[in-house]
Amino acid sequence: MTKTTVSAPHPLDQALALDPVVVTAHEHGRESTRHWQGRTHPGYMNMVGPFGGITAAQALNAVLQHPELLGEPISFTANFAAALAEGAFRAEARPVRTNRSTQHWTVTLSQTDAQGVESVVLTATAVTAKRRATWSAVDAVMPEVPRPQSIPRVPLIRAVAWPQRYDMRPCAGQVPTEWNGTEADSVTQLWMRDEPPRPLDFCSLTALADVFYPRVWRRRAVMTPVGTVSMTVYFHASADELAATGTDYLLGHARAQSFFNGFFDQSAELWNESGHLLATTHQIVYFKE
Repeated sequence: MTKTTVSAPHPLDQALALDPVVVTAHEHGRESTRHWQGRTHPGYMNMVGPFGGITAAQALNAVLQHPELLGEPISFTANFAAALAEGAFRAEARPVRTNRSTQHWTVTLSQTDAQGVESVVLTATAVTAKRRATWSAVDAVMPEVPRPQSIPRVPLIRAVAWPQRYDMRPCAGQVPTEWNGTEADSVTQLWMRDEPPRPLDFCSLTALADVFYPRVWRRRAVMTPVGTVSMTVYFHASADELAATGTDYLLGHARAQSFFNGFFDQSAELWNESGHLLATTHQIVYFKE
């Protein structure tokens, strides 16, 4: 008799899993479930709490799982009020306005502590839309870099779990090898994809938008504590175009514009190997002097 091998779900899919909670809200003359229960995943833990990209992806997934969803994401902003503690969290996604072709969302992630006090750890907004075929153009230019297969993979950092979930191949702007305060530009370019490889979708693209190490480390070569405060992703592709990218690498190009009084920004572009700009992203990040 032939044995059937059942492969385990991808770690990202395990992390994204949300279970509906039997809590309903009466809206527009009908009841609409909008709460989900999720859990942090050990494979995506950072130094303090989970990797921010996976938390943002979990919040976006609450929108994508909602039965009233209209269209696909065109923008998503996550505000990190606090790091998630290891364990369960509750996600609430609510469509606050639905127009003919666009839909506006609010999302919260919250956790209950040992004393039974529930606190919000993340707030988010999203806009989804039904796109229609129109004139389109891209003014940004994809950087010219070697192909990913010709670049060695960055050595794994065993002390932190989440980098092991990504295959990252730096083209320029690697993490400083010496923390000696030598200043440099803030640019990093790298090829990246999920590890193990997984077909691209909106959630995985959201998480990939946050894989860049902090720009202040690159700029100053000083290992200073940092934390993302707010992160926005703009999507420039449909679900079908993301699916067509499959398990190919994405090229990320990240830079900072300003470091000012304890906060710096970071912007990035994410391209697929075929040269299509899939997303742009922007962050504001806290750093400690």
